[in-house]
Amino acid sequence: MDDQIKKPIWTKDFIFNFVISFFIFLSMYLLLVTVGGYSKETFGVSDSMAGLASGLFIVGSLVGRFLTGKYINIVGSKKVLVIGGILLVITNGLYLVTASSFALLLIVRILNGIASGVASTATGTIAAFITPAQRRSEGISMYSLSMVLGTAIGPFIGLLLYQHIPMSGLFTICTIIIVVAFVMSLFMKVETPVMASVKTEEKKGFKITDFFSVHALPIAIVVVIVSIAYSSVLSFIQFFAQENHLVDAASFFFVVYAVAVLITRPFTGRIMDQRGENIVTIPAFICLILGLFLISIASNGAILLIAGAFIGLGFGNLQSIFQALVVKVSPVEAMGLATSTYFIGLDFGLGFGPYVLGNFTHSIGYSGLYLAMSIVALLGLVAFYFLHMIKAKKVSQL
Repeated sequence: MDDQIKKPIWTKDFIFNFVISFFIFLSMYLLLVTVGGYSKETFGVSDSMAGLASGLFIVGSLVGRFLTGKYINIVGSKKVLVIGGILLVITNGLYLVTASSFALLLIVRILNGIASGVASTATGTIAAFITPAQRRSEGISMYSLSMVLGTAIGPFIGLLLYQHIPMSGLFTICTIIIVVAFVMSLFMKVETPVMASVKTEEKKGFKITDFFSVHALPIAIVVVIVSIAYSSVLSFIQFFAQENHLVDAASFFFVVYAVAVLITRPFTGRIMDQRGENIVTIPAFICLILGLFLISIASNGAILLIAGAFIGLGFGNLQSIFQALVVKVSPVEAMGLATSTYFIGLDFGLGFGPYVLGNFTHSIGYSGLYLAMSIVALLGLVAFYFLHMIKAKKVSQL
């Protein structure tokens, strides 16, 4: 076991996979925060239609993850990554021809989301396979920093560049980033199990187990609950800040969030490998609950930024904990499907949460919304206890 633990995580293929994942999420969030404003300015659409231009990407991503979950163990994660990379290059390039039609932009957003869902599920699966087994939680924690960096740097750079260059320039930058990621994927050497023995009749048709891992589904349910709570931060923190005159502090909210994650993420994975998931999951839940509550009572910038740190410690670490956990509870041949199931839960909560929560902001206000979301996060902890902790305790006693 000691020899296994000493095996390095940061191999050439791990680094390549990390950078590819970072580029995927960087390009994703560069456009996610700018395509709405671009739609309003270029096509004169309403706020709701501009929101649709952003949100359709998540819908496409869900479709991509569904498809990937069914076939990644049949085709192999390296081939799926290459296919996803080709689709990303094509769909990012298509953005350059959308200036004449809003309908065309919507179609490309869906297709680009599908490609992103395929490629990012592949990188997540590869991360699980190329990490030493006894350091898998630590390795996945390290890998998922690529997503944290992409989601933190992408919006910042996107909004900055949007003020100084035309949208076609942003589309070009994203395309170049994805081309580099695709070329890097060609030089990776990854061996993952391929279910070559699957019977032809089993490959055909559609069953629920083709798209969801039964091993990972309980954790994915918890991920949906937690992601809905966090989606309130992504979607409404700016409106809350404007209402409470905290705009300056809010501009640094996600910077503080990212710093908190970067500092703690490597340690949580290592502790999870050595002492189990509960010792890191429960404190992370408490931090998320406290962070959402602090937003609800934030009357000055300091409290808002402290809330950002707590949410980084909470949701920022729960992401990697849950991704590592779905892999941990799944057999080796189901790691790809388990990873897909995790991302489906994450995308579903983050994508559809804002649409649901937006119906309540007028009646309870933004402060009331964040108080309610702290309760939702608490319900996520309760769900984790009943859906995982009790079962895991019984298994450990056998």
